[in-house]
Amino acid sequence: MNRTMITATNTLSQMQKQIDTISQNIANVDTTGYKKRDATFSDLLFQQVNNQRHQSKEVNRFTPNGIRQGTGAKLSQTQLIFSQAAIKNTDRSLDTAFTKQGQMYRVLVQQGENSQIQYTRDGAFSLSLISENEALLVTSKGYPILDENNQPITINARSAKEYTISSNGRLTVVLDNNTEQNFNLGVTYVKRPQFLEQKGENLYSLPENMPEINVTTADIFTELNGPLRNEISIEQKSLEQSNVDLSKELTDLISTERAYQFQTRSVTLADQMMGLVNGIR
Repeated sequence: MNRTMITATNTLSQMQKQIDTISQNIANVDTTGYKKRDATFSDLLFQQVNNQRHQSKEVNRFTPNGIRQGTGAKLSQTQLIFSQAAIKNTDRSLDTAFTKQGQMYRVLVQQGENSQIQYTRDGAFSLSLISENEALLVTSKGYPILDENNQPITINARSAKEYTISSNGRLTVVLDNNTEQNFNLGVTYVKRPQFLEQKGENLYSLPENMPEINVTTADIFTELNGPLRNEISIEQKSLEQSNVDLSKELTDLISTERAYQFQTRSVTLADQMMGLVNGIR
């Protein structure tokens, strides 16, 4: 295999990952609160062959000194874009949308015999009955929403007649006898979203290798409890849309596929050239 084939095949495997990232963005264009990822590339190792041993002899040269030959490109990062998306009115009492960037709900996810706190921007809440009278406040996927003390929110669903969610995340449930149940929704502000790991179903979690990368939970997020609750910004009867720009993603997909085709063509041409050389008698 010659150098051209090595360079092309190295780049092909990385471009496939970019296509996968774009495809995931397109698939979630209608997912509530979804945050897209952007892929960026960097060069792999390269070699430089200098024309002259002494650069002082390169007089009046307009091009870079030497010949630089790389070995392809690699996907250096898939960056999580946490920009605010458009808000859509739904007129449904249990629909909520964050109107500030970086804020997320805390949810409880059961993993076998263990449970873990994860995070989501999906504010399409519903009720899941756990007894004849009580219900848990859950996400659209059925995960319990936590309060500011990281406890599941249990509502007297049989006698509830009205739900109000204030801009600072306080849920008020008015019952038939005009008494109230009050809960403070658990909200976290993510300062460094690049450290979050996507877990599927519109959920994010802290990285498992935090000691290895030398970061702490305080470096990544702040729980908006107590006086910090005034920083929360929630709009009731609304949902945040995905921040995926479909036209941009389709343009990026076409460009990436063209580049992919160019790399495969390079392999074909290199193979033909090797065939010609081997056929010389």
